[in-house]
Amino acid sequence: MLTVLALTSVVLLGVVPEQSQAITIYTGWERHALVGSDIRLSCSFFSWRWISEDVTFSWTYRPDGSRDTISIFHYTGGEAYVDNKGPFRDRLEFVGNPNRRDGSILIKNLDFSDNGTFTCDAKNPPDIVGRPSSVRLLVFEKLPIQAGVITGAIIGVVLGLLVLIVVIYYLMRFLVARRVFSLNVSKHGKKKKEGSQQRQGPAPPADPAKVKAAASEKKKQESRKDKK
Repeated sequence: MLTVLALTSVVLLGVVPEQSQAITIYTGWERHALVGSDIRLSCSFFSWRWISEDVTFSWTYRPDGSRDTISIFHYTGGEAYVDNKGPFRDRLEFVGNPNRRDGSILIKNLDFSDNGTFTCDAKNPPDIVGRPSSVRLLVFEKLPIQAGVITGAIIGVVLGLLVLIVVIYYLMRFLVARRVFSLNVSKHGKKKKEGSQQRQGPAPPADPAKVKAAASEKKKQESRKDKK
């Protein structure tokens, strides 16, 4: 009963506290870059709230082989602040857009010593509860062939071979079916011809009188030639 009365009084007074919800932060997992080049490290977040005027972004950096983490960038109150003592004090630029939930940074003129883990944290009050997201940066003199590229090439070759095998299979089936059809047509035509001959029967014997008359006529013609 007391709980109902308390809620009723809060609603009537218009004093409904705004609850905080979880915020989800996204970065890449691993980035590769060439020494001397620039790279953009992306950071964005998902929140059920509209973008707050008090939205904040923070970036920290932990070099490879070190346990110490240093703060290198902070965005708050609409202003961007770069650490003026860290390794990126002259090489870091804010390229994000807070109104689009984007807190990305650009690191210029990369060096091998920049290898390490960069962690982004974001707050969109009242949504301030969330796990920061990290991305690892690897700087190379020459970019290695990524495993994903090799895997994609292998998958492409395998799919190509499978398609080729299927095409050959159906082509062979077509050729065999065509050959069988031709043989059936030829065999059927031969049987039809033999049946026609059988229906016609043997040729009738010659008339003896006609044969005798033809022979007599032939002899007369020969005797006339001899007389001449």
